Amino acid sequence: MTPKAVIFDCDGVIVDSEPPLLEFLQKDFARFGLDITLHELETKYVGGTMARVGERARAAGATLPDDWQVEVYPRVFEMLRTGVPLIPGVEAAFDVLDAAGIPYAVGSNGPMEKMDVTLGAHPAVFARLKGRIHSAHTYGTAKPEPGLFLIAAEQLGVSPEDCVVIDDSPSGCIAARRAGMRCFGFDTHGNGARLIKEGAEHLSDMHDLPARLGL
Repeated sequence: MTPKAVIFDCDGVIVDSEPPLLEFLQKDFARFGLDITLHELETKYVGGTMARVGERARAAGATLPDDWQVEVYPRVFEMLRTGVPLIPGVEAAFDVLDAAGIPYAVGSNGPMEKMDVTLGAHPAVFARLKGRIHSAHTYGTAKPEPGLFLIAAEQLGVSPEDCVVIDDSPSGCIAARRAGMRCFGFDTHGNGARLIKEGAEHLSDMHDLPARLGL
């Protein structure tokens, strides 16, 4: 069924910011006594807020400062200002949605400041999303809770069951399921098993999204 609205995650779905972020976290955690692989970071940490990432790192043995989840953001922003590319095919997907008159929005656990940096590096895309970018930090509700997606759907004027979510993390797929929304789990490197497990349909290439939406 063709949806009436589409809600995109940001990191790893619109902008390819996760590889540099994972490398940053790997080096930062090593400073505080936690040696962890990039694969572990991707599968066990991606998709949460920095506060939740910090909690998981401490539970795994990292001696992070009490204010780590606050002081880390300026350093992340500085790293991201070097520029992150768009996910291939995402602009074409926006073009098809615009042509079909289907609205879309962003629902991210990241702060608005980070999206200002990553999306702001692509002014044409940023302009298309103006007024439709929703951050967990703004509303005080984060994935895997469904609130962020429900807020985005309400502001688009579309019922949850008529929305489709595109997310690359288990927490995002869980949030979509809890919100009663169809979800595509975006995984370009694997078979999407950890996302399928949470009720998502695997999407490996953003160029395929319009056809998967029936457009």
